[in-house]
Amino acid sequence: MKTLYKITLLLGITILVASCHNNKAPNYQYFPNMYESVGYETYSESSAFKNGKEAQLPAKGTINRGFEPFDYENTTAGYELAKANLVSPLDSLDRNSDKGKDLYDIYCISCHGATGNGKGKLVEREKFLGVPSYKDRVISEGSVFFVVTYGLNSMGSHANQLSAHERWLVADYVLKLKSQL
Repeated sequence: MKTLYKITLLLGITILVASCHNNKAPNYQYFPNMYESVGYETYSESSAFKNGKEAQLPAKGTINRGFEPFDYENTTAGYELAKANLVSPLDSLDRNSDKGKDLYDIYCISCHGATGNGKGKLVEREKFLGVPSYKDRVISEGSVFFVVTYGLNSMGSHANQLSAHERWLVADYVLKLKSQL
């Protein structure tokens, strides 16, 4: 008889526990927003941004981390000013010709050539035309740094690929190439 009561009690508790469980709405959710997330239509407008703008603008007067301001604007007048006034901040110990050559070989040689004659692989294959030889140009450290920073004509900016220090190393190496032509 005691066994019958125990089996009945155990069966009753099992039915009670099983009846309280709902697979569609579980009792305890660790991250409820992961279980029941809000569905958004792809490419639909979001109320996360003010006045329908795509993104929030940074606060006025702020600059990106690691950004170094360049005082010359991207104009012909800025180029002429940089050519006349801008000098390298590198001292004789910082001027690493091997590092400048390595950077030149990575970023410049394909268009400007190994000697700076404007006959790189892309020019030989006629992908770009009119790349000047350094021998034919009146250039200075400042003008080379300016062109590497902003780009000129069909040459794009390399400011995202090279730090300011590396751009100065490239400018120093370009002037060495010019003196050898």
